[in-house]
Amino acid sequence: MNKVSLIGNLVRDPEVRHTQGENSMAVARFTLAVSRKKKNADGQYESDFINCVSFGRLAEFAEKHFLKGMKIAVTGHIQTGSYTKRDGSKVYTTDVMVEEQEFCEKPKMENHNTYYGGDDLTGTPASQLNEGFMNVPEGVEDDGLPFN
Repeated sequence: MNKVSLIGNLVRDPEVRHTQGENSMAVARFTLAVSRKKKNADGQYESDFINCVSFGRLAEFAEKHFLKGMKIAVTGHIQTGSYTKRDGSKVYTTDVMVEEQEFCEKPKMENHNTYYGGDDLTGTPASQLNEGFMNVPEGVEDDGLPFN
């Protein structure tokens, strides 16, 4: 099984490009700094820098909402590859191909220390961002909900 889940901070804003052709699609590349659990000999936590790639709607979302420094979670699979540079040397790559991504903290407004409320950066209602979850209206009794 090839499955990976990561939580880390974006090293820089995602780099997004669009493929050419009839079925053009967005492709986002970003790097997560993921802290290790144990401290090194100097008593500091070290980080691994992991390259991630998302496609389509996930890439478009990353382009609009992900900013350098944000803490995000991704789930996907590892893909390795290689290519030959112009000088003839071979370069090996390892990327996480993102299948799911989400915020681990509320996004901050640019140049402010306040957080967004119910709407995201583009005004999309939070209910649409939460993939089918909604806020329970005030006054609804617990016994009226379809779960305990």
